[in-house]
Amino acid sequence: MEQISGAASSTSTDPGSPDGAAARRPGVGPEPGAWRFVADAQEAAVPQTRHAVRDRLLAQGMAGERYQELIDDLLLIVSELVSNAVTHAAVVSPRLSTELAIGEGWVRIAVEDLHPYRPKALESDLGNLGGRGLLLVKSVTLQAGGTCDVERTEGGGKVIWASLPLPAPRAAEPDGHLW
Repeated sequence: MEQISGAASSTSTDPGSPDGAAARRPGVGPEPGAWRFVADAQEAAVPQTRHAVRDRLLAQGMAGERYQELIDDLLLIVSELVSNAVTHAAVVSPRLSTELAIGEGWVRIAVEDLHPYRPKALESDLGNLGGRGLLLVKSVTLQAGGTCDVERTEGGGKVIWASLPLPAPRAAEPDGHLW
């Protein structure tokens, strides 16, 4: 498993390959797998986690224009979820973990902390400048055709997750070129 704070290793379907990831054929889509990033619940965790997730998405074959909007959405979601965990759960949960999972046709990001409070998405309030991170996560997820939720963990904390569909391959023109 990958850790932001130190040595990294990843789970993979092909441990014999140099980076631990199976070889990917162009156009097939990203390589499935699951990776966990652990960080101290401090402000620095937000950019560290965002960069680790971005790097892993690219390493799994999600480079290029086809995936750009999805990656942007995922990085916004992970930034909001980690920021919320740092801001609201650090007192009870000095460490947090983020899991990135890629499956057949979907990608899921989940942030787990030990705080028992299950937040709800706040509605827009023009008088309040903060407190709408979860609403933003929910909106981005739904607009992308995905789902999100908050669940209790066995240890009494919570995990907040969002699952988004992978973009469909672009159709080839009759002459074999992509649109």
